[in-house]
Amino acid sequence: MKNFLHTKSKLKERLSSKQLTIGSWLTIPHQSIVEILSSAGFEWLTIDIEHSAINIETVQGLISHIQANDMEALVRVSKNDEVIIKRVMDAGANGIIVPMIKSAEEAKQAVSWVKYPPKGTRGVGLSRAQHYGVAFKEYTKWVQEESIVIAQIEHIEGVKNLSEILDVEGIDGIIVGPYDLSASMGKPGMFYDDDVKEVLAEIDRITTEKSKNLGFHVIESNHQKVLDKVAKNYNLLAFSLDFFFLGDTAREQMKLLRSKL
Repeated sequence: MKNFLHTKSKLKERLSSKQLTIGSWLTIPHQSIVEILSSAGFEWLTIDIEHSAINIETVQGLISHIQANDMEALVRVSKNDEVIIKRVMDAGANGIIVPMIKSAEEAKQAVSWVKYPPKGTRGVGLSRAQHYGVAFKEYTKWVQEESIVIAQIEHIEGVKNLSEILDVEGIDGIIVGPYDLSASMGKPGMFYDDDVKEVLAEIDRITTEKSKNLGFHVIESNHQKVLDKVAKNYNLLAFSLDFFFLGDTAREQMKLLRSKL
């Protein structure tokens, strides 16, 4: 049996060469949403289990649908936890985004729980990722070389320790969580506050100097906001999320319709 997981990750390849890659965010747990977003040309989708009602059983089905639609499946786990990360990876995820990474030690833990020994300490089991035992040998090689670990920088402590976090072997890049980062500074959602802008600029500077992958979740369904980040050397970009695309389009079109009635 062929397992499509055991091929070279296009996302890993793009990150390794610091190329631009654009994905989106999934919070509505339905196959149709995956298929609709796949038609837009996203390279990857992140299943969010930190701020959604999606459970682990549903995660596995969504991962399968994403990969079957020629995209790669990342999961933003609920926290930096060994059991959660292991279960998500065993479900067949291409990689994880780990929230609230504040130190190099926390980054090392995340990598360790994704990789098998000797690179990590992940427990060994048989599930979808290992093709239910048929492709265990192939998966052990795949996960060491192709799996992706992204540290989410969304607290001021993480910014203070960013240089050390970026030096952790196995961290493929960072993605900024703007809401929590601003909240950790006592200014939730105030992205254009001078202090918040200064911290974001510091993240840009450090990550660029170290030639690491710099990511951001652009919440608005506005392509210009993505272009603004590209101009600032961001190359790992999550463009909005399912319910924003749906809601913004519906509201905009209804507003236009009512204006002409």
